[in-house]
Amino acid sequence: MKSLISGLILFLGLTASVFAQEKEPFSEQRFNQLKAAGEVVLVDVFAEWCPTCAKQQEVLKQYRAQNPDKQFHVLVVDFDQDKEWVRHFRAPRQSTLVLFAGEEQTWFSVAETRPEVIARELDKAIAAAQGDM
Repeated sequence: MKSLISGLILFLGLTASVFAQEKEPFSEQRFNQLKAAGEVVLVDVFAEWCPTCAKQQEVLKQYRAQNPDKQFHVLVVDFDQDKEWVRHFRAPRQSTLVLFAGEEQTWFSVAETRPEVIARELDKAIAAAQGDM
């Protein structure tokens, strides 16, 4: 019974970790909460119809698969529905990525799809948030 409980606790911990890394819809409250906690937050100004956005999603999925221990959150701003936040982040178009390490904005990019560039910027933000820089 004890091993069953231990296994369940491990499973729930791993499940929570996976959910923490999934993308979620942008909300001001969540954004502020994550920044205040010193988390790495990637704001993804996204549109369903955007092929560049789809490519960026693949790059992020690949990065997560290759770096399962690196924690960051993706908050999705819907380019068509969330115009207030599109303006707030000064996104000139969909496929804009804005990266934060805690309260500090560390990167801003439009239409970047090169895996090595996105990985480098995520790595730098994660290191900054962990105090490794």
